[in-house]
Amino acid sequence: MSIVLELQDASIYQRDQIILNDVNLSLNKGDFAYLIGQTGSGKSSLLKTLYGELPLKDGNGVVVDFDLKAITRKEIPFLRRKLGIVFQDFKLLSDRNVEENLKFVLKATGWKKKDDIQLRISDVLERVGLKTKAQKMPYELSGGEQQRVVIARALLNRPELILADEPTGNLDPDTSDKIILLLREIAEKYKVTILMATHDYTILEKFPAQILRCQNGRVLNEQRMLL
Repeated sequence: MSIVLELQDASIYQRDQIILNDVNLSLNKGDFAYLIGQTGSGKSSLLKTLYGELPLKDGNGVVVDFDLKAITRKEIPFLRRKLGIVFQDFKLLSDRNVEENLKFVLKATGWKKKDDIQLRISDVLERVGLKTKAQKMPYELSGGEQQRVVIARALLNRPELILADEPTGNLDPDTSDKIILLLREIAEKYKVTILMATHDYTILEKFPAQILRCQNGRVLNEQRMLL
């Protein structure tokens, strides 16, 4: 198995305050796991540490072959190019259409050839079922469609790992189910590792998977059988 994410005896900090202690976890290529816990339990701090926004001060951590303990500020953009990050509040650029939103990210991450850019945008939109929506503005899309654009954006640079922070938080239950099924399909079909933070425990019952629970300053690993 190819390990994509691993923390060993790690401590997660916000500034000088320790949030999580003695964290040990690993995810392999194509794994799908939930990150759960009450508000303030450390979920967001853990995700921020994984994508380099918070430094790893204690313990060891490797994410998509980057050593979190040794990573420099200059290297963080290169780490993030190997990650896909999906936020709850979409963070789409409201003044440009879907295609231009995706083009902006590709150009910002070094893509230069027009044909390559167009082909990649077409590919990711097809994967998320939005090939006919490329010219739509974000406000013309439903919440579920906007989140699909965000997932398409996360797929642009062929990430090995997607970190999804409450991706269904602003969606109705039916739309949430469709987004989870899409993420599960991406993990299974394209062997992308996905760690999804959520507070919606009904999702865990409907779509069982490995659970990482932030509780009392620790991360507990709970295995669930996949249906």
